[in-house]
Amino acid sequence: MRRIRKGDDVVVIAGKDKGKRGSVLRVMPDGRVVVSDVNMVKRHTKPNPNRGVPGGIVEKEMPVDPSNIMLYNPQTNKGDRVGFKYLEDGRKVRYFKSNNEVVDI
Repeated sequence: MRRIRKGDDVVVIAGKDKGKRGSVLRVMPDGRVVVSDVNMVKRHTKPNPNRGVPGGIVEKEMPVDPSNIMLYNPQTNKGDRVGFKYLEDGRKVRYFKSNNEVVDI
């Protein structure tokens, strides 16, 4: 089970986009995370008429290391550390360490 999953709201805690918030678009196989509107780069692309792709300069998100982001806690309005615990019914869930609120419902 991963600490950060697709669809989570996260806060960047290090790097050029420090302080920005966004949602996780996807988690790469190597563990890095793509966050919306974070770590934007300009990619110069060639046109490809077979695929119908026009050429030009495209802005896109690049992956961020998960050590540079924290899960956003809406009750404290800050990034928060995440832990794991088992509920009474045996499910393993994530929870915020600051206030013991369960992330997964």
